Amino acid sequence: MSKVRVDISKFMAKDADGCSLLQTSIFADHMEMLRARADILSGTDGALMKMYLEGTSTYSQMARLMGVNEATVARRIRKITKRLLDGEYITCLRNRKKLDQLEQRIAKDHFLDGLSQRKIAMKRRVSIYHVRMGLKRIQKIVTATGKKDREA
Repeated sequence: MSKVRVDISKFMAKDADGCSLLQTSIFADHMEMLRARADILSGTDGALMKMYLEGTSTYSQMARLMGVNEATVARRIRKITKRLLDGEYITCLRNRKKLDQLEQRIAKDHFLDGLSQRKIAMKRRVSIYHVRMGLKRIQKIVTATGKKDREA
């Protein structure tokens, strides 16, 4: 049997600008989700994402305000966006009754702020072992909840 290649772009609807309507709607959905989840962020990351989502500042303006390179701002925005869209921290928030206070803080530090186990241990004044065990427990909850969501 031979395979037939089909260019799906021929069948997709385009808007006035020539962009795929599917891509536009997916992008709009992501932007709405980012706006909703950006309120979780605090400090520099929160301010950076708000400036990015409002669209009033360029990377160079944000870089000047922060005193860093433009590429650094772009990299941080990309990382924060990935973390927010990933949804692991949101899953932790939905299951917060299963987590104690320390585990909730570890989840925020790890999934949202992107801190390493060592930095979380220093910040929370606990051993790396406690952080590692907390992350294992959190990861089990996240994967179990993810499996339930996929089955439903």
